[in-house]
Amino acid sequence: MSEERFGEFVLVRRHGPVAELVMDRPKAMNAVSTEMARSLSAACTALAGDPDARVVVLTSSHERAFCVGADLKERNSFSDADLRRQRPVTRGAYTGVLELPMPTVAAVHGFALGGGFELALSCDLIVADRTAVVGLPEVSVGVIPGGGGTQLLPRRVGAARAAELIFSARRVEAAEAAELGLVDQLVEEGRDREEALALAARIAGNSPVGLRAAKRALRLGHGLDLRAGLEVEDAAWRTVAFSADRAEGVAAFNEKRKPEWPGE
Repeated sequence: MSEERFGEFVLVRRHGPVAELVMDRPKAMNAVSTEMARSLSAACTALAGDPDARVVVLTSSHERAFCVGADLKERNSFSDADLRRQRPVTRGAYTGVLELPMPTVAAVHGFALGGGFELALSCDLIVADRTAVVGLPEVSVGVIPGGGGTQLLPRRVGAARAAELIFSARRVEAAEAAELGLVDQLVEEGRDREEALALAARIAGNSPVGLRAAKRALRLGHGLDLRAGLEVEDAAWRTVAFSADRAEGVAAFNEKRKPEWPGE
């Protein structure tokens, strides 16, 4: 297993074809400061351009928190001009995770609040343990979810449910979060990272070309009418139909062996 650090607060660990993107600011429960946002963005840029990274798992080094959101202590000292300057930096962290071209899995335990939950929502799948507490409490401190929450949450749970959660600013514990679809898989306490990495490893056994194309079709087709969505799907299909991965997949199936994906 290799490791690469991006700044002081972000670490990327390699588990074969699975890349673990670790938020590593334990003294602040991974509160997203300007520096941490820059590091997340840089790590995502590196991962997006890495053909060996087939799946990314977003994890936390803190025992009791995934991420508590924006660093409000830092923001307390900001002038309006400081806040305007910070906005594209912090936005880059959230969009960096959201726009990763490969499948992504968040491993959530403890608090995932505000921007912390938005980072999880930016992933394709969320695995949470029974200590997880999620929510978007931004209106309780005079702002709105600004890391994608107002757009990503209704896509998960519907407009009315998202409105209730955002307007009430309430925290949702693990069992209810699973029931409402705020997380996808609920696991025993302390097993979120292990189960998320195991899920990622299963996903990574599939064609990297196919995985990226499927994600692209899922993302671009969401919200379109059926006819337009099927055109998105067809375009994605055409990018894989004549690939080396497709040829290997068909050959391996017919030869009753495990595929060795070229990744192209």
